[in-house]
Amino acid sequence: MDLPISIAGTQTSVVELIAVFFGLLSVWSMKKESILAYPFGIINVLIYVYICFSARLYAYAGINVFYAVMSAYGWYNWSRSGPDDERLKISRLNRKEIWIYIALILVFFIILRILLVELTDSIVPTWDAFTTAVYIIGMWLLAKKKIENWILWITGDLISIFLFGYENLYFSSLQFLVFTIIAVFGFLEWRKKLLSMTIQ
Repeated sequence: MDLPISIAGTQTSVVELIAVFFGLLSVWSMKKESILAYPFGIINVLIYVYICFSARLYAYAGINVFYAVMSAYGWYNWSRSGPDDERLKISRLNRKEIWIYIALILVFFIILRILLVELTDSIVPTWDAFTTAVYIIGMWLLAKKKIENWILWITGDLISIFLFGYENLYFSSLQFLVFTIIAVFGFLEWRKKLLSMTIQ
């Protein structure tokens, strides 16, 4: 299944292509506020645990385990009904929450970078740690349907385009480029829904 193949002169593997396919399905479903984002996402992240570990992107491998757990939580949180039989709605963070989550990103970044430098042979510990910290908070905010999750995905995905390209994972790099584009439209679509709820 992990057979190397060449597409347009670029080396990839069947495993990477399957991961990219389910990743794109997941982010597109997320943009549409569809709960299918979670089962597609779980398949994607479990495959990326293997891919990232093989590429020595250890924090990325670890974050994908976290994604799998958070996807299960998000799946549950999006599908459950509230007191008035209402589903979770899109909302935004207040100023205090924004500063709390910025502080948490910084804390996760420092801890992850120390672990990567001291315990692994990662060749990009700073960027690996930063994107991982951003994605941890992004995944949590997604599960809570906070619109700010898109800003974090856009930030992490832009960096990941270059990080995966540096590791010669060109189709994964292309995936993150598409993720960035979808995330921009996802933010705009969620903002439109949020504004319409505010008007009502």
